Amino acid sequence: MKSLRLAVVVIALVAAACGDDTSDIRAGSDDGATSDTPAATATIPADTVYEATATVLESPGHGPQLCLGGVAESYPPQCGGPDIVGWDWSTVEAESAGGTTWGTYSVTGTWDGETFTLTDEAEPDGFSDSGPSATFDTPCDEPEGGWQVVDGSTATQAGQDAAIAYAQAQPEFAGVWVDQSINPGTDELGMNDPAMLILNVRFTGDVDRHEAELRERFGGSLCVSEAEHTETELRAIQQDVFEELDGFYASTDVVRGVVEIGVIVADPAVQADLDDRYGDGVVELRGALQPVE
Repeated sequence: MKSLRLAVVVIALVAAACGDDTSDIRAGSDDGATSDTPAATATIPADTVYEATATVLESPGHGPQLCLGGVAESYPPQCGGPDIVGWDWSTVEAESAGGTTWGTYSVTGTWDGETFTLTDEAEPDGFSDSGPSATFDTPCDEPEGGWQVVDGSTATQAGQDAAIAYAQAQPEFAGVWVDQSINPGTDELGMNDPAMLILNVRFTGDVDRHEAELRERFGGSLCVSEAEHTETELRAIQQDVFEELDGFYASTDVVRGVVEIGVIVADPAVQADLDDRYGDGVVELRGALQPVE
């Protein structure tokens, strides 16, 4: 088993701790590859204007396309997406190599379910992420006297690994992450010191018993909290919805207890249906195209 180190991405934390595959799913980004348009966008008015910041790429195999999914880090890069109508390379700065031309831009236009049509000139890259930021906050109240080691002999990497192994073996297991907020950060090598972090573990039931079991294994700061869905249940939801909507990425956030699905347009009707099926907020649609307000 690999030792758990500082969590840097929520979507991969649980898997990384035990060496399993990451819970992040992304569609292929080979040249010309593109996800099918997610179903059921008819509730959005056809004249809705959207904005996005993304790579636009034209290769010998296709005209200008808006790459709303991943971009392969080759040279030249490779990616695919819906055709972009009205694109004029002479109006923007771009790179070219091997017959491929590309650049990253802020674009505004309309979406008919198959193509993106520009309504304004493209602007230089003005990337911003308006979605929720990944956090590793601790949901438990701070104990009286503050977060501190209760047993130095097990506030170790071995103790932390043993606690995580126990947690992941339980049917109620819902996620694990570390909160470094109590670490003064004066020593880079100490950023993963089990005595200077809060180990967070979630279960869907029998929380008190699990906390006692974890305490026998780990003597550092510990927060055990309750979740609505197990990590296994969230991954199953992730897989089902990703395939159903032909999304271009999907991830499980065990801290917030939600599944994120990347789609071209987040239709409110589709989101409402997912809320009805899985519970409010359990699945979050993240649209690459955002309506202009």
